[in-house]
Amino acid sequence: MSRLLLVVVALLALAAPASADPPARLPGQITDSGGALGGGRAEVQAAIDRLYDEHRLRLWVVYVDGFDGVGGTDWAERTADVSALGERDVLLAVATADREYSLYSPGLPDEVTDAEFADVRAERVEPALRGGDWAGAAVAAADGLGSAMAPRAAGAGGWTLWVIIGLALVGGVGVWWYARRKRAQRTSAGLAQARRTDDPAVLAGLPDEALDARSRELLVEVDNALRASVEELELATGEFGEARTRPFTEACAHARAALAAAFAIRQRLDDSDDDVPETPQQRRDLLIELITGLSSADAELDARVAEFDALRDLLIDAPNRLAALTERVVALTVRLPESRAALARLAAEFPARAVAPVADNVTMAEQHLSFAEKSIADGRAAVARPAGEQGEAVAAIRAAEGAVGQAAALLDAVDRAAEDIRTAVSSLPAAIEALRADIAEAERRGDVDPATVSAAKSALTTDQTTPLTAYATITAADADLDAAIAAAGERRRRADLLTQTTAAATAQLTAAEDFIAARRGAVGAQARTRLAEARRHLDATRTADPDAAQRHAQWAMDLARRAAAEAESDVRRWESSRTTGGGDLGATLGGILIGGMLGGGRSSGRSPGRSRGGHRPASFGGTRGTRRHGGGGRF
Repeated sequence: MSRLLLVVVALLALAAPASADPPARLPGQITDSGGALGGGRAEVQAAIDRLYDEHRLRLWVVYVDGFDGVGGTDWAERTADVSALGERDVLLAVATADREYSLYSPGLPDEVTDAEFADVRAERVEPALRGGDWAGAAVAAADGLGSAMAPRAAGAGGWTLWVIIGLALVGGVGVWWYARRKRAQRTSAGLAQARRTDDPAVLAGLPDEALDARSRELLVEVDNALRASVEELELATGEFGEARTRPFTEACAHARAALAAAFAIRQRLDDSDDDVPETPQQRRDLLIELITGLSSADAELDARVAEFDALRDLLIDAPNRLAALTERVVALTVRLPESRAALARLAAEFPARAVAPVADNVTMAEQHLSFAEKSIADGRAAVARPAGEQGEAVAAIRAAEGAVGQAAALLDAVDRAAEDIRTAVSSLPAAIEALRADIAEAERRGDVDPATVSAAKSALTTDQTTPLTAYATITAADADLDAAIAAAGERRRRADLLTQTTAAATAQLTAAEDFIAARRGAVGAQARTRLAEARRHLDATRTADPDAAQRHAQWAMDLARRAAAEAESDVRRWESSRTTGGGDLGATLGGILIGGMLGGGRSSGRSPGRSRGGHRPASFGGTRGTRRHGGGGRF
């Protein structure tokens, strides 16, 4: 009986299962609860460290007696989850008593292909495990992963390398030549544009080479122009005196100062020994400052050319001009009696206040003609002097011309007065009614400049016994008010346009968002980028000024339209790539299921039989874990 009891006990002992460890958080990269590694632990640690130092890939090694009744891949996946392993972690789990293992990664790095991962498992790890070399299996896993992540170019043959180098050299020369040619073309085009403008905003968009070339070119041009101008000015000053040539002297002084500042900037840019060299942006700013400063001085010199030429020509043609002025004085003097008679007729026909604006015109014309005769005499006397002393003739001629011109205008006003007064008297009531109507329109709108409306109301109080003055005041006020109403209308039109554009952009954006949201399983990054940028521009319309808001709204509408078009194209490509229409096709397209989407999904690794291209429900969280790999089995 005692012998039978011993046999039963022995059989029960042999049948008892080996101890098993449930999935748990790993305390370190080596876990050996059964002491399987023994003296090989240091070798395994060295291989793990080497893999991380060279490739930043972490290998976790676990040796237990059993996997607690679950499959090796499931046990490894659960252990990885509770241990928060990531995309650059690989777990080697070995059940030494059950003789089962799994090589698992929750996010295999892109440097390791599926085939390479399977090769490490089947050709390196499993043979070591079959031979009971527990430490060797871990070292083999580390070395195999390291080899898979190493560069693959080292195996290329020598002749292939030389061919590649030769092609690279030829291609490099071609790229260099093409880039040089394009740079020269850009510089030439930029220089041509720089010659046509001095607008800093336009200059800021030109290539550095074009700005540099234009700055050097302009320095020479303005320096030459200034030298020639100074020489001519010295002759003119001797002829006409400093008073008559002062505007030209001031223009030359401004140009000289601008040129000095420009040369200083050029010296600063060319100084290679500068202790603090300028940044590229500082160089651009200095070049633009140089060009705009010189352009302004050059423009000031050009603006005086016509006046300077007229001054020189006036002296050359002085005798003829004096003769012509004398003829005009005589002709106007002959008109004086008829103008006096016209004034008398006006006084008899209209009230004194109506005639008041022209009542003194004949007297003033006589005074101007007398002054003109004296100026003409002074001019002839100056012309009779020796060369170099005739400059006063210019002032005399210009004074006579001014006096004669004003005398003619005074007499012309008398001749027109009767007709002008009659027109003002007959037109004034209609002008007043038009102004009142415009005032009412402005007040009804409520968006017209209040100062302009107030000025228009004040114009209605103008004394109408002076019809010419009243008519001019009323019509001027009405013109100003019309312009203000038009401006307000334009502002309102632009506000309405902004509202319409914003509404259209919002509708387009909403439609694109709805389309992408319902088909996000097939929509790529470009459409999503356009959509996000459209949203940004639409949000900017709330804070920008009206002009900028309109531009933002238009950009938002255009980007949303492009996002929708690109999303539709993505969906068509996605649908055409599907050879079958499984039951979960719609869920995958809508993003309800993830994995295998956009041609790049990876296996989730949640079960040993799950193949690459599988799907799983979408859930809260980021992208981590979308390329899980697990494999193993018995050994």
